[in-house]
Amino acid sequence: MIPDRHAAVRRVLWAVLFANLVVIVAKVWVGVRSGSLAVLGDAAHSGVDALNNVVGLAAVKAASAPPDEEHPYGHAKFEVLGALAVVAFLSVTCFELVSAAVGRLLGDPAPPRLEFLTFAVLVGTMAVNVAVAWTENRAGKRLNSVLLKADARHTGADVLVTASVLGGLLLVSRGWPSADAWLGIVVALLIAHSGWEILRHAIPSLVDRVAVDAAGICRFVSGVPGVRAVTEVRSRGDLEGSAFVELTIEVDGDRTVEAGHQVADAVERRLVEESGFSTAVVHVEPWSVDDPESGRR
Repeated sequence: MIPDRHAAVRRVLWAVLFANLVVIVAKVWVGVRSGSLAVLGDAAHSGVDALNNVVGLAAVKAASAPPDEEHPYGHAKFEVLGALAVVAFLSVTCFELVSAAVGRLLGDPAPPRLEFLTFAVLVGTMAVNVAVAWTENRAGKRLNSVLLKADARHTGADVLVTASVLGGLLLVSRGWPSADAWLGIVVALLIAHSGWEILRHAIPSLVDRVAVDAAGICRFVSGVPGVRAVTEVRSRGDLEGSAFVELTIEVDGDRTVEAGHQVADAVERRLVEESGFSTAVVHVEPWSVDDPESGRR
């Protein structure tokens, strides 16, 4: 199941990479032809998209490796590291774009040369990005891929960037030549927001934030026949991706070892099949009504 999932993620990334390369070539050509800083910034943003895809392909390949002695929980977090690499690329893009925009504002901003072809190409690239973002987000949800969903958000931000560029070029055509430089700063802010959104979704998985509230897991597991108490509940990960849970259940002390493990197996099946955890580890302890600690959650 896992190898098929990673292979599907890689196929999506290859297709998106091809689409991004086409968009980059079109934007660079238009940017150089018109001399527009905003368009070249938009092309740089699309270039980061392509780099993201390359990083993603490498990250997914690493994440698809099975668990080993050094990584007993598998390599799924390499995919999250790929999403963080996306943020690093975005940071560089923001810095370069703001630097160029400020330099142009402090100098004598020369208005870009505008023609119908400039607007036509930008509208076409925006349509491509809309299709890519929608397809990638849908695939990310279907494949439970943090990386695909993060990259889809970034591509979606690219649509907003291109739309902003188009609006700015209209202002330039109306007689405001410095609008192109100011728009470069706006584009940088949009890119920064895109990076923040990726961080907001990636960091909880990286730092092992609790997947489900412990009290909720206790209530859910307590309904399994034979469970008298649930203790030491720990969970981590993302239920939409790879989530792990470990807990201890207490069963009647007069049960046989085999009977106790049958209850544990039932708990594990319920957690995996009904709660969405990818792995559940259940420990078994005897329960005694005289034990004041028994029944704690």
